[in-house]
Amino acid sequence: MTDHALLLVNLGSPASTSVADVRRYLNQFLMDPYVIDLPWPVRRLLVSLILIKRPEQSAHAYASIWWDEGSPLVVLTRRLQAAMREQWTHGPVEIAMRYGEPSLPTVLARLASQGVKKVTLAPLYPQFADSTVTTVIEQAKQVIAEHKLPLEMAILQPFYDKPEYIDALVASAQPYLQEGYDHLLLSFHGLPERHLKKLDPTGKHCLQDADCCRDASPEMLAVCYRGQCLRTAQAFAKKMGIPDGKWSVSFQSRLGRAKWIEPYTETRLDELGKSGVKKLLVMCPAFVADCIETLEEIGDRGREQFVEAGGEELVLVPCLNDHPQWVQALKGMCEEA
Repeated sequence: MTDHALLLVNLGSPASTSVADVRRYLNQFLMDPYVIDLPWPVRRLLVSLILIKRPEQSAHAYASIWWDEGSPLVVLTRRLQAAMREQWTHGPVEIAMRYGEPSLPTVLARLASQGVKKVTLAPLYPQFADSTVTTVIEQAKQVIAEHKLPLEMAILQPFYDKPEYIDALVASAQPYLQEGYDHLLLSFHGLPERHLKKLDPTGKHCLQDADCCRDASPEMLAVCYRGQCLRTAQAFAKKMGIPDGKWSVSFQSRLGRAKWIEPYTETRLDELGKSGVKKLLVMCPAFVADCIETLEEIGDRGREQFVEAGGEELVLVPCLNDHPQWVQALKGMCEEA
């Protein structure tokens, strides 16, 4: 049976580190209504203002982490694809990016033209957010409907607390934690608070009270990004046997002036450096592949900030990338889906 494809979808990357390519990528990314959830005219104005200076700054950041083979995110997703091809016996394994290339519309059309009948769509995001999971699923549905593609779609749901995902995180991080450290910071991608509030089915969710996210009902937890991040962190720390007080959670990658979920990673880096932490490990469990947010934001700028605050060493624990246990876990979860 070779008519059931697996499609791994990640965020995406500029085609190169040129300012023009970075501007094109940022425009596509930021104009997505699931990313900046404002009315089109307001979004267009805001993004146009961001695109005055941001592309040049981002191009410099991308250039500092770019590999000979290209964007780390795309290269690592391709390595995962190669590993998954050996595991997925039901049909082809493809990758697509929500922004940039290879694009989701192009890949879905190619699969349909190859006679594929079913696609398991795997958004590579452990925790749910509209700006990651929903936008991938909705674009895929739209492409299939608009082009009348004869594809049946199954979807891998967020896997933030799946035992096989937690076990893969533990296996990939263990060598780094065994070398000793003073504190482990689990830094997740941030979100504007309004993204959480608008999805809250109860209308009572309190973002500042960690216990609120921790004790969320199943109905609430299904759409609570912050709650899911906390569950991932707690499950990981429990599995690793890390005592309370030796690990904490923060949120990175803020953009603009809106209120984002807290605590902020940059604030925590300062606090930890000033509190006497000398060796800090940082993991980024919202990402399954290393990218600009891990390699440059944490590995370069975060390290500098931590040392300036009084720390001595920041060790960035690599993402899951193509770790063998992650490949096995992903295969199992996709087959279940």
